[in-house]
Amino acid sequence: MSWKDTAEPLLTRMPSVERPDRHVPFKRKLAWTAGVLVLYFFLTNVFLFGLERGAGSDAFGRFRSILAGGQGTIVHLGIGPIVTGSIVLQLLGGANLLGLDTQNNPRDQVLYQGLQKLLVITMVILTGVPMVFAGNFLPASESLSQTFPGGAFGVNMLMFGQVFVGGVLILYMDEVISKWGVGSGVGLFIIAGVSQRLIGGLIAIEPLPGGTIGVIPAYIRMALGDLPASAPNLFFGFQSPSGQISGILAIITTILIFVIVVYAESVRVEIPLSHARVKGARGRFPVKLIYASVLPMILVRALQQNIQFIGQLLNSQSSLPAWVGQYSDGQPISGLFYYLAPIQSRRDWMWFVDNPMGNPEVWQILLRVAVDLTFMVAGGAIFAIFWVETTDMGPEATAQQIQNSGMQIPGFRQNPGVLEKVLERYIPQVTVIGGALVGLLAVGANMLGTIGGVSGTGLLLTVSITYKLYEEIAEEQLMEMHPMMRQMFG
Repeated sequence: MSWKDTAEPLLTRMPSVERPDRHVPFKRKLAWTAGVLVLYFFLTNVFLFGLERGAGSDAFGRFRSILAGGQGTIVHLGIGPIVTGSIVLQLLGGANLLGLDTQNNPRDQVLYQGLQKLLVITMVILTGVPMVFAGNFLPASESLSQTFPGGAFGVNMLMFGQVFVGGVLILYMDEVISKWGVGSGVGLFIIAGVSQRLIGGLIAIEPLPGGTIGVIPAYIRMALGDLPASAPNLFFGFQSPSGQISGILAIITTILIFVIVVYAESVRVEIPLSHARVKGARGRFPVKLIYASVLPMILVRALQQNIQFIGQLLNSQSSLPAWVGQYSDGQPISGLFYYLAPIQSRRDWMWFVDNPMGNPEVWQILLRVAVDLTFMVAGGAIFAIFWVETTDMGPEATAQQIQNSGMQIPGFRQNPGVLEKVLERYIPQVTVIGGALVGLLAVGANMLGTIGGVSGTGLLLTVSITYKLYEEIAEEQLMEMHPMMRQMFG
């Protein structure tokens, strides 16, 4: 008996959002998407009952813009469990340990979806338990602990129940958008979180959670003489009594990332196609430079975040050996966890800038930059390959999809094997190059800084996901205008 036979009763009974049995009109998709987005914003403002407000530290830190959610709210975990579950599933699938044919076998498709949900729920528990019960990340209210049944432990159990519900809600909100809306919930939540910080980084009068105040109010106060400014400070940014002020370099970097990502999304190799049965019907299959999109970057950063979370958790329980890691204000300042920590701002690598946590030696900073760059470039390429293979974007799966749509490459036999050989000339190479390029851009943006303290990866994800959302909306509108195209392209 295989593991599939043993697990099938459980996996097939996992609650799921019913897939629509007919075409969903575009306006209804927009309504579902907007409704889930409003619910997401509402949940990010519902704080945990029993939490000691203003205490504790955010375990996600600068990863918060990527993993979405809100510190101390019911959706505290954000999309973290979904991403971590995807990493585990991709590694198992990449090693061919699952033995699931999700492309041709309907039973395996159901098992895969059930296994994905089970892994996400497991990750909600594995992440939520230490987040609530250890590390002082979500401390219980002292006043409530004195009167609540079970004391502090009872309050912690209550908060864990809320965190668990929030994690499950995020899972099914993502599934609602994937089946009934436009795009994906994961991408939409990232756009929502990063956009909030970007807009706040431009116009916020009061400091944002990271201590950054808006560029426009800050520069107005400089012009009025309320804030001191010098040429180096204006270019690089500086820490004022009111909060961190982004410099001109951060503005240039933000604009540059927008331009580069939009340009990279437009660079593609187009393979000509013609319809085998409809004379004159032609099309093109685009193999983009960022073929796997920037979504694999979420997996790379989530892996880094999990490593740092383990370090924070170990440090909160006992003093770590010097070679493992030394911490100050919850951040590693030396040891193994310091070198594995990603570069998040200019202060992490500019040794000539006064750093409140101390300035490491130049060789230590260079080693940390080299580790982060290697991790992101190599990880981006590896996870891009996994992403392409597990989302049926590889040469074999794509060739079968083109064949099923009735299309073929002019001058070649209408055969999936022939199509696969043609696609193999482009897809594997472009996948690796695109994944490595995105990793390089993410590190570069983090090193130079962005408006609102948004991480480079978060900004890359937002621009790329927004661009793809625009393309999907344009495609949906085209299908609404020409229903016959839906039948032709499935």
